[in-house]
Amino acid sequence: MRIDAYEDPGAPDRRGGWRYLAWLVGRQWPRCLGAAVLSSVWMVLLAATPYLMARAVDHGLEPGDMGALALWTGAMVAVGGVNAWLGMMRHRTMTKVRMDANFRTVKVVVGHATRLGAALRGQVGAGEVVTIGVGDVQTISTSLTAVGPGIGAVVAYAAVGGLMLSVSTRLALVVLLGVPVLGVLLGPLMGRLQGREAEYRERQSVLTARIGDLAGGLRVLNGLGGKGLVADAFRRDSGHLREQGYRVGAVTSWIQALGVGLPVLFLALVTWMGARLAAQGHISVGELVSVYGYVVALGWPVAFLIEMGHQLSRGVVAARRVVTFLRLEPEPDEGARDAPAEPSVLYDPASGVHVLPGSLTALVTSRPSDATEILDRLGRYTPSDVTWGGIPLTDIPLPQIRSRILIADAEADLFTGTLSDVIGAQEMPVRGAGSVELRLRRVGATSHDAPADAQRPAEADESAHLTAAIHAAAAEDIVRALPDGLKTQVAAQARDLSGGQRQRIRLARALLTDPEILLAPEPTSALDAHTEATVADRLKRARKGRTTVLAATSPLLLDRADVVHHLVDGKVAATGTHRELLDSEPGYRALVARDDEVVR
Repeated sequence: MRIDAYEDPGAPDRRGGWRYLAWLVGRQWPRCLGAAVLSSVWMVLLAATPYLMARAVDHGLEPGDMGALALWTGAMVAVGGVNAWLGMMRHRTMTKVRMDANFRTVKVVVGHATRLGAALRGQVGAGEVVTIGVGDVQTISTSLTAVGPGIGAVVAYAAVGGLMLSVSTRLALVVLLGVPVLGVLLGPLMGRLQGREAEYRERQSVLTARIGDLAGGLRVLNGLGGKGLVADAFRRDSGHLREQGYRVGAVTSWIQALGVGLPVLFLALVTWMGARLAAQGHISVGELVSVYGYVVALGWPVAFLIEMGHQLSRGVVAARRVVTFLRLEPEPDEGARDAPAEPSVLYDPASGVHVLPGSLTALVTSRPSDATEILDRLGRYTPSDVTWGGIPLTDIPLPQIRSRILIADAEADLFTGTLSDVIGAQEMPVRGAGSVELRLRRVGATSHDAPADAQRPAEADESAHLTAAIHAAAAEDIVRALPDGLKTQVAAQARDLSGGQRQRIRLARALLTDPEILLAPEPTSALDAHTEATVADRLKRARKGRTTVLAATSPLLLDRADVVHHLVDGKVAATGTHRELLDSEPGYRALVARDDEVVR
């Protein structure tokens, strides 16, 4: 089955959990209607079997009419065969309903996460998203399988009540009033289950996020000796989750116990009343047999009705969490002015940083957070008064900005796959890119020491672009060290690579997009001096003629920069080349002096 069975899942109803479930049903109403019809006919024919049996006893067996007995018996066999086929089709149809709801919800959630872009992490935790994708989606889709049988149960219940009416008015009233009484008894438990389930899901999302954090930082924790402390905290939190799970299980067990026990008591009452009526001569032997059959047939609709209430109670809790996520809004985009047609100056009034087009600009500060905030403003990830060619960034449509300005985040996600896919996918997920397609372009690595593939003309195939990006990031040794080179499978977040290797892979991916403006915070912080010097030289050549802004304190990078801004308290204190600032700014010299001898 293909997951992406439809391109547009539709606009979900975000007004509440019940409305979202109704929207899922409405998007595939012909299939749900078919499931309801199949379930209704299937359950009614289950009740028809005792009716046919009663006819066989009264008109065939009791008077000794073998022809009538054979006729009614044959009818029972035929009904049984048809019902077997209907049961198979009912199950197949409900499976399609479940899968459609599952994939449709997945696509809606993933699509909305993509639209949120960089705003996602600021509004919801990773654990919440994982819990929705792993648990809530499955719960929602499973709850919809109760829709068809639930409607069929109501129809069959009314049909059995009508058949009972032909036998005894008293029995019919007991049957018709019995299930509503069961609903009244189970209703409070259903409401309690929703509350317990919601609390359990909340705790589960928090713990899921912590698991992800632990998996990503386990190596660091081992090095710091903090693994035991974190393990104790995780053990305590997982214990709380287990206890909450027991509470959910306790309510569920009561619902299931009462769901089995109460119908049995109810059906036993009907059987007892039917037996008394037969003993008193008010109904025939065949009608008594039919009463027994109706009682057995009622077991299915009653069980389905209780199961429907149980599943929908859990489904609406999961749907509410999905709806809460879908209500999150990305940064408003009211831009109506086109971005500058030509490379232009980026200017941040808050810090005084000017970024000249085509230059390699460096931001130097003792507080890395100050430089990060400036890059976020220059990339329009936070509200600001930044201008681009004199035009406020807020006046420019966000897709135009995302297609031309890229932040190569030092912690950008690396997805599992082959190394070539991780670096060179046609549509590469980058920070806040949304649905903007970043197509491969030629990296300007034209230095004398660049590999031959990097010297090919612009119409060269994608492998040349990939090779050039890898070269510019000094990542060839990574490719050579892997058993299958670029075809080697890389784990999620490239956890099977070292920190420096991951940093170069991220840089190669950013260079492969060849954006007009590249903003890179600390792109070489995890590299040794020799590799850092190589990256600095190659990055300078690869980005020649294009705008690059680096946040760094490494003299190896700063010496290659065309312009260096020394920031104090988030504002430009001095501007010049690296060597000019070394000679004229004591504060700058003190900040970068730890590695200054490498440059000098």
